[in-house]
Order: sequence, then structure tokens, then C-alpha cells
Amino acid sequence: MTNSIGEIEDAGCVFIIGSNTTACHPLIASRVYKAKEKGARLIIADPRRIQLSRFADLAVTHRLGTDVALLNGMMNVILRNGWHAKDYIEKRTEGFDDLTKTVESYTPERVEIITGVPAGDIERMAELYSRNSPAAILYTMGITQHATGVDNVKSCANLAMLCGNVGVPSSGVNPLRGQNNVQGACDMGGLPNVFPGYQAVTDPNINETFSKAWGKDLPKHIGMTIPDMVSAILDGKLKALYVIGENPKMSEPDRIHLDHALKKLDFLLVQDLFLSETAQVADVVFAAASVAEKDGTFTNTERRCLRINKAIEPIGGTLPDWEIICRLSSAMGYPMEYESPEAIFEEVRRLAPRLYGGMTYERLGINGLMWPCPTTDHPGTPYVHKDAFARGKGKFHAIEYLAPVEVPDDEYPFSLTTGRMFCHYHSGTMTRVSPHLDAEQRRGYVDIHPSDAEKIGVKNGDMLLVSSRRGQIEAPARIRDNINPGTVFVPMHFGGRPANVLTSSKAFDPIVKIPEFKVSAVKIEKLQEA
Repeated sequence: MTNSIGEIEDAGCVFIIGSNTTACHPLIASRVYKAKEKGARLIIADPRRIQLSRFADLAVTHRLGTDVALLNGMMNVILRNGWHAKDYIEKRTEGFDDLTKTVESYTPERVEIITGVPAGDIERMAELYSRNSPAAILYTMGITQHATGVDNVKSCANLAMLCGNVGVPSSGVNPLRGQNNVQGACDMGGLPNVFPGYQAVTDPNINETFSKAWGKDLPKHIGMTIPDMVSAILDGKLKALYVIGENPKMSEPDRIHLDHALKKLDFLLVQDLFLSETAQVADVVFAAASVAEKDGTFTNTERRCLRINKAIEPIGGTLPDWEIICRLSSAMGYPMEYESPEAIFEEVRRLAPRLYGGMTYERLGINGLMWPCPTTDHPGTPYVHKDAFARGKGKFHAIEYLAPVEVPDDEYPFSLTTGRMFCHYHSGTMTRVSPHLDAEQRRGYVDIHPSDAEKIGVKNGDMLLVSSRRGQIEAPARIRDNINPGTVFVPMHFGGRPANVLTSSKAFDPIVKIPEFKVSAVKIEKLQEA
């Protein structure tokens, strides 16, 4: 997030796109409600009518995968009416002329044809966002999980910069992270192209610094993404896989394709709290301690690094993740002899000084600190790009709309989108073992519009067969008018009815390789009465 969570309350406008915020980020949603109480305008753009849509000044349900067209349409209106931040653009950005030329053709009338959003609503969205600064954009995987995920994010940034909404309080471009330490994992180099602190592995000076610090000559090439790994397994180039706190049999696309790849591995090692679907097929499972059983830090969605303190001793012989990794590394011939999580954090401070250099366990206290925090007298940074962008000038990107890779046809006439629901979390590894949460929703389902249900003779609770070009699942129908005709929704949490059987491993963003979970073509058949 460019800005902090608390700043949402003081925004003049909150624009939520591709995020079912109350279901997936309820505490952040509470900030949105408080902003609304203070007079903020609220815009919702989502293929489904979410709970927050009831409270919005304007809520639109655009077609799956048309986010770039919708955002370009808003910018077309803003430019045509002169609502853009002219001085900000001139002083702080570059690439504006190219953006202007591109969005010129995205008239509200043309965008209505692409997105299904009425031209008048596009005009109103543009006015609400541009005329009620500071305006904050919130998004989640409804923006990123597309073959055009990078384009979608760049378009959000374009809109924010166009109206001067980056580098000021209560504004910005704010991705809401799906898990408590996703940001921290990325900060620590959990990406194939960077060391901790987003320092490029291909930079000779940076590579040398880390090689000296860790006493090994480190690879100088970019590593593999998950789709790359799956392909490498099938090609016989990758023989072993170490999975930590992840359940790819539930979270990766085209499960049948993935299962075939996992069977080809010589060795699969899984480290997790519970015996997930992936752990069940592993050669070895390391039992990891839970958050209550270990010390350390997490860095959350707003870049805030927070201490966690052990409440109880690990149960059943489990170990903290850091200790498991250290023991394994030492057993394999590379001694890791850290004495504690704090000793590891001190190395983080030393090797990622721009972000973490000024943080110490003592300074983190109860409330933590937000990076960048480069020195021990630095207070942390609630919002970034205050006086200048990290790259100097903010860059506009001229983005053309591209249709999803897989669109409905005569054989597969419905568009499927997948996602989360309020009582379960990600692949359900933790929430489906909780009796209270499991009681809320024990099995998967298919949300379908009443008009579509009527066409195929389906009543609430009838069993449906949902098929794609990859596979099929059976699940009961839930007839809902919060979804557009021609679109169906399946939650991702349920192993007995895994949504990822239906999604494609061939459709992914060419840059970051994130799969297009949000758009797949499917057909629906009725199996039996409720």
C-alpha cells in the first residue's frame, strides 16, 4: 500500500475495484465505513454486487476482465472535462502525452460496449473520483489475477497520478494483501528476481554484497515463477520441490495438470501447520509451529513491521519455520547458526537498510514501524512518494484493453470467476479445521443468476456439473441476483469441490506469471434436484 490503513478514514473518496472488502478484509472495510460516515464518497466496481455496494454512492458491475477499459474510460472523462491535476502532472510525472493519446478513444459509449457499464455511470465515476480528493484506490486479486494483471495495476496507478492522488495523505494505490505476511515475504526476497529489500539479483554490486554476506557465490540470473516450476517439472528439469506454508493443490490453476507434475517429482517436501492437500502427497512433512508458538516479526499490508511474541511453547514437537530451515540447511552442508529471530532481523537491517535499517526489536514495540525506515531516528513512513517518486518522476503507462484469454463460446457459454468468502481463508488449510468456521459453510457452491438458472431449469440447491476445458466439479447451485447473467462464481476454499480444477494454467500475465483465476469459460449442467 502506498498509504496506511488508518488514512482511509479521512479520504474524500474511496474507490474499491476488484475487492470484496467486507468478506476478505473486514477490518479494513470498517475503515471504509468510517470514511463514509465522515462524508467520503464511495465507488465500487466489481463483477458482483458486494456488501459495500449497498452503501456506495455508485456501484457498477463490469464484465470480467474489462478493468483496463473501465479505468481508461474514467480517465477519458476526467481529461475531457479538465478535472486532472495539471500542476502535479507537469512537476511530478512523465509519459502524460502518450497516456492522453491512448485514452482518447475510450469514450464512455465505447467503454459501455466493452464493460457493460452504462456510459452515464462511467461519467459519474470519473466525477466522484476526481472531484473529491484525496481519493484512495483499494484493490485485491480481482485486479491482479488476470492475464493483464500488470496492465490493470498500471491503470490504477495512471488514474491515481492523473488526479494527483499519490504522495499525499489518505490517497494512493493500495493493494490489500491476502495474508498477514505476504508483504513481508516479498520484502525478504520471496520473489524470483530480487534479494531482500527488492534488490535485483542481476545487479553485480548487489549480488556481490549478498554473496559476501552469506559466504557463497550466489546465482546471477532470475529464478523461476510457479508456472515456470511446473513446466520445469514436466520437462524433467526440476526434480525436487520444497513447499513452505503453501497449498498449491488448492491455490494453483488447472489442478489435474499440477497433480501430474507433482507425481513426476523425485522428492516433495512440505512444511505446514496442518496436513493440507499438498502435504498429503508429500514424501516428507515438517510440522511447523503456529503464530502463538514463536517469536519474530510480520510485515503487513501497509508495510508495518510488527513483533510477534510467543504465548505458548510449541505443541507436539513442532518447530518455528526459521529453526526448521536452519536445521535443514545445516544438515545439507551450509551451516545456519542464528541464535534467535532477533539475530535474523539484525541481518535484515544490515542487508536491506533502505527499508529496515532503522528498525530494532526495541523500537518496534507494540505498534511496529512502517518502511521505509532507514535510520534509528526515522519515525517510519505512513505514505510513500511524498515529495518525489522513488524512481524520480511517476511514469504514466499507455495501456490498451486486451480481452481475457478465454471468453465464452457455444460450447462453454458461461464465464467463471473464483474467489474467497467471508468465513474461510485462502485454501482453507486453517479455517476448514475450525469447527465454528466450518459450520458456517462446509462445502463449495456455484452462484448463478436467476435468469440463467431459469434457462437450465435449476432451483436453489440443485446439484450442478461445472465443466471447463481442464476438468469438472459437482456443486450445489445458489441462485443469487448479485452476479451478472452469464457469470458464475465458485469459492476457492473447498478440497472436495476444488475450483482450481476448472481454471487455466495457460492463461497468465506474461510479466509476473500470475494465473487468470478470475476469468474462465465453463458450461453448466443440471445433475439432480435439491
